[in-house]
Amino acid sequence: MDVEHDERTPAERHTPVLLDRVSELLAPALADRPAVYVDATLGMGGHAAALLAAHPRLTVVGLDRDPQALELAGRRLTAYADRLHRVHAVYDRIGEALAGTGVGPADGILFDLGVSSLQLDETARGFSYARDADLDMRMDPTTGPTAADVLNTYSAPELRRILRDYGEERFAGQIANAIVRTREKTPFTRSAELVELLYGVVPAASRRTGGHPAKRTFQALRIEVNAELDVLRAALPAALDALAPGGRIVVLSYHSLEDRITKRALAERTRSRTPVDLPVELPGHGPEFRSLTRGAETASEEEIARNPRAAPVRLRAAERIAGGTSSTSTAERQERR
Repeated sequence: MDVEHDERTPAERHTPVLLDRVSELLAPALADRPAVYVDATLGMGGHAAALLAAHPRLTVVGLDRDPQALELAGRRLTAYADRLHRVHAVYDRIGEALAGTGVGPADGILFDLGVSSLQLDETARGFSYARDADLDMRMDPTTGPTAADVLNTYSAPELRRILRDYGEERFAGQIANAIVRTREKTPFTRSAELVELLYGVVPAASRRTGGHPAKRTFQALRIEVNAELDVLRAALPAALDALAPGGRIVVLSYHSLEDRITKRALAERTRSRTPVDLPVELPGHGPEFRSLTRGAETASEEEIARNPRAAPVRLRAAERIAGGTSSTSTAERQERR
């Protein structure tokens, strides 16, 4: 069913991932006072709707690069229009969004990364390898190169790099060479053409154990088209800087590349910079944040049964320490490192 002909409400179309856990983690920073929550990936507004309902004095700044998502979220959140600022922007512009709306700093921030339900479900956007469509894959369909542009213009080494680095594809070289050979006769325009090529290149034995042969290639193309990892590397430090003391950040990642970047960004801010052999924390050298999770949390079997798209999720969260420093002992600093 195409989204543009889908008569269901945004709430009926979209089940937010780990909603209860996200709400629980953010509540101490948002409850019982005027607070600002930044939804860095507003989507169809599922997480924002729950938080607005739970916290009557909450103001939400919702960013999304997808104009259609912003429109649908606005419909879903009509009852909260006086407490909602929708911003058409990529999430590395959190600082600009807060400055532009004049409501910062943030008390809570959520990143729900990856491709959205809206984008996956709308055939015409070309994100799904299960349905034939134009090879687009832009999260913001108003700007930038498409997946077809990547396939038809990148050199074989460039294609091999993005398939290997962004899709973790074992057969990146073979696929890249096949793409170049095929486009010399006919340029790629449709997703079914690429899927057919991948069935021919990826060995049958690998398909039996590694899932659909197009999964990793489509992921790699989507990441390249939208510069997702580069944007995330810039966005997380910007988000951490935008949090007020006591503010909290929650990040939902859906593959190891996102989670690795998130883990590294949070680790840098939760680590002491005082030399480990000193008996006391040097002023200004303590950790700025404390972790709220032990490693990455995953969805329960019940959550996955209710919402299959939660299956790969990895959740990490942290809180900004009041004052930006913490008095920790040598033993505690050694443990953190």
